[in-house]
Amino acid sequence: MKNMTLAEIVSAVGGSFGYPADMLVSSISTDTRKITENSVFIALKGENFDGHDFAAAAMKQGAAAVITERQVEGAKCIIVDSTGAALRELAHYYRMKFDIPLVGITGSVGKTTTKDMIACVLARKFKTLKTQGNHNNEIGMPQTLFELDDSYEAAVIEMGMNHFGEMSRLSMCSSPTLCVITNIGVSHIENLGTQEGILKAKLEILDGASIDAPLVLNRDDKLLAGLDLGGSRELIYYSLKKKDCPVYASNITPEGSSVSFIVNYNGAKYPAKINVLGEHNVRNALCAFTVGVTLGIDPAECAAGVADYKPEGLRQNVKTVKNMTFVVDCYNAAPDSMRAALSVLSQVKLGENGKRICVLGDMLELGKNARSYHKQVGEYVGSAKADMLLCFGENSKYYIEGAVKRGMDKESCKHFETREELAAFLLENAKAGDAVLFKGSRGMKLEEVVAALE
Repeated sequence: MKNMTLAEIVSAVGGSFGYPADMLVSSISTDTRKITENSVFIALKGENFDGHDFAAAAMKQGAAAVITERQVEGAKCIIVDSTGAALRELAHYYRMKFDIPLVGITGSVGKTTTKDMIACVLARKFKTLKTQGNHNNEIGMPQTLFELDDSYEAAVIEMGMNHFGEMSRLSMCSSPTLCVITNIGVSHIENLGTQEGILKAKLEILDGASIDAPLVLNRDDKLLAGLDLGGSRELIYYSLKKKDCPVYASNITPEGSSVSFIVNYNGAKYPAKINVLGEHNVRNALCAFTVGVTLGIDPAECAAGVADYKPEGLRQNVKTVKNMTFVVDCYNAAPDSMRAALSVLSQVKLGENGKRICVLGDMLELGKNARSYHKQVGEYVGSAKADMLLCFGENSKYYIEGAVKRGMDKESCKHFETREELAAFLLENAKAGDAVLFKGSRGMKLEEVVAALE
């Protein structure tokens, strides 16, 4: 972060401050563990914490002031109506100091991978800031914006939400110059009612964008394909195989743990490769390519840039464990991402006498239709001809119901009450040459099963 005066900050948040305000502030923090000399601490309030309890401690650690909703003894307080709103308002004020392309990205599944691929493409021309980890909410995203400084030439900001209004606030805070919606699935349908409701919530990403900010969309998504916003905003589509799209793919060829393909754009063909399996990841790469060319990067550089992407952590991380191939994708789960993960498993090369094992946890936040969504995913498993289906979670037993319906041998399907029982079964039954997919919502903690096997 580059320095701001305390007076700027008071003005930006519309606060009341009864002290001299001419000093320079070098950082903004919502965590007293990260307080530095001449920082400003924002006392956020949550269900299980109240930052006001730490305001005086922040001052003792060197903070120049604290932003609060009430006076706190022992602290120089900039008093506002809402510290959460103040965080967004200050981040917006700071973001507007930088006249750079800022890509805002959302979607039901795949947005983090797509964000990382976009960042790889933009890095071919610009020094690019991107959202790290899961900092895509109303606390994390503003903190990402504070990482901007004069060295950055572009930014890629991921935006997540699970209720109406959240995306609008994120967009108003970040003011994207180009927006991306990857797809409309059923994640958070429990809160948003229908897929049409999810689409409406995702379209709030335009609320803070200028009227001429392009919107990049996935033509393969049925709700996005027919989108009609009216007005003059440019809608730019990409597709996996639809040849009437400005950007589409051909010659998709899995090669070990990577996929090569051709990007077709403006009548020309650009060879590309991604170091991750799955046609859904080719689609993510096409989105990154589309964003890159829209921002003026040479098409050949855009095609080359997607090869710089490497999966990390709990997101489709393919690794070898005791001569088995593990596909670890435990960060989130919804029917679309489950189907994509199963396609990856089907492309993994097996060793001699190897088998394909699906280890699936519950998909959370699917509302009243959770049972049918789990059964639907089970049908994907049956159609994918997996050799074994191992399930953990209350609703995961419906995976088995769907898989058996599609012809999978019921004896090859097992449900476990605990992660420990699941891990013990795998330790005994998974062998060298096998490919094992671990996929479930973050709350199912399947990574603990992976750790027990390593």
